[in-house]
Amino acid sequence: MSTLLEQLKAVTTVVADTGDLASIAQFRPVDATTNPSLLLNASQQEFSKDLLASAINYAQQHAESNQQIALASDKFAVEVGTAISKLVPGRVSTEVDARLSFDRDATIAKARQLIAMYRENGIGADRVLIKIASTWEGIQAARVLEQEGIQCNLTLLFHKAQAIACAEANAYLISPFVGRILDWYKAHTGEDYTAETDPGVLSVRDIYRYYKDHGYKTIVMGASFRNIGEVLALAGCDRLTISPALLTELEQHESKLTVHLHDQGATKAVPAVMTEAEFRWAMNEDAMATEKLAEGIRKFAADQRKLEQLIQSQLTA
Repeated sequence: MSTLLEQLKAVTTVVADTGDLASIAQFRPVDATTNPSLLLNASQQEFSKDLLASAINYAQQHAESNQQIALASDKFAVEVGTAISKLVPGRVSTEVDARLSFDRDATIAKARQLIAMYRENGIGADRVLIKIASTWEGIQAARVLEQEGIQCNLTLLFHKAQAIACAEANAYLISPFVGRILDWYKAHTGEDYTAETDPGVLSVRDIYRYYKDHGYKTIVMGASFRNIGEVLALAGCDRLTISPALLTELEQHESKLTVHLHDQGATKAVPAVMTEAEFRWAMNEDAMATEKLAEGIRKFAADQRKLEQLIQSQLTA
């Protein structure tokens, strides 16, 4: 019998949730995703030393001293993404600075800059997804970018309202966070959840069915898994981005995979477009979604600052 990972790859596009080149080479995913936390971890690994040095040198040549840290940080993300692109046949997701999560125009400008730097490295926009937090402003930035041919991965997604707004903006892909939803409910209820009662799993299943029922083309990519039970419970989802540790676990098991999600085609009319007021009220009414979105933005911003501190120390060395 084939491994669970091999069976999963047959029904779902598997994406590596890592910036580690060795793990990507080992598991041969179609796509790969990065974020500020993963880039911070990557900066501590041997393979990235030359990439970081190259990014700093680039910034010194292309920016005034007060702009070099930010440019070097972006360039490092692109350098890591470029290295990853040589190992995967599909796309690499690169994240916009989380501190821009509530600024539509700044997010658009940053996305254009990242794509331009990828092009300098010989990587076309068709190989890159720009990751943006699923705030109202982030989703509206994605609406503009998608019209320009810059495709987006809307991340930090915890609520169906976010998913609906993303689909209405024609976002290429969303990343609903399964494990972080589970974390919140476990902390607030004290309960243990099975894969079938896991609120993160149930959220993604609901979003997937909503998209397919209404004929939305936006791809659903489950993310932020805590265990392989969550992963297996979403077998059949468009895509799943999985950490190396869980990919290893899936590779070591050979039991039969059950496919839970199936695209039966559109059966319902597309509803009226969600307004900003409706979006904000839906988020306000859900403590989990509000808290986890804010927490996720803060954590990514904190790791971005740590990476910038590392870059600053090398700039002044």
